[in-house]
Amino acid sequence: MNLNRSTMKEGELTTLYRPVGPKELALIESSDWKRFPPRLPQQPIFYPVMNEDYAIQIARDWNVPASGSDFVTKFSLPSAYLKRYGIQNVGGPIHNELWVPAEELEEFNDNIIGKIEVTKSFYP
Repeated sequence: MNLNRSTMKEGELTTLYRPVGPKELALIESSDWKRFPPRLPQQPIFYPVMNEDYAIQIARDWNVPASGSDFVTKFSLPSAYLKRYGIQNVGGPIHNELWVPAEELEEFNDNIIGKIEVTKSFYP
C-alpha cells in the first residue's frame, strides 16, 4: 500500500499492521484491544508496518522461531495524524514502516480508531 500524503483527505483513516508475540498480545487484550503496551527500555521505536504482507513475513518468518508463536494485528488511525511520521523503507518494495518514538506511543494509542484486531496467527 502506498500512502500518498498529497491525496489524504480530512477524516480519512490509514490501516496499519503490527506483528506481536504472545506476551504483547496479552497486554493488548488487557487494554480491551485499544492500546499497544509501552516499549521496553531497549526499544526506542514502535514501528507499525504499512501492509499486511510485510507483517505476515515478520510474524511467520522471523518472530515464530524466536517466540514460538506470533500474531498479525490490524488497526486504523486518522491519516492526518500519521503525517507526522515519515514512511521508512527498510528493504524491498513492501518493507514500509512508520517509526514512532517510544515516548509518543501513548499519544499514538490515543489516536487509534476502534479496536486492534488479530488477522493472522502463526505457530511452529
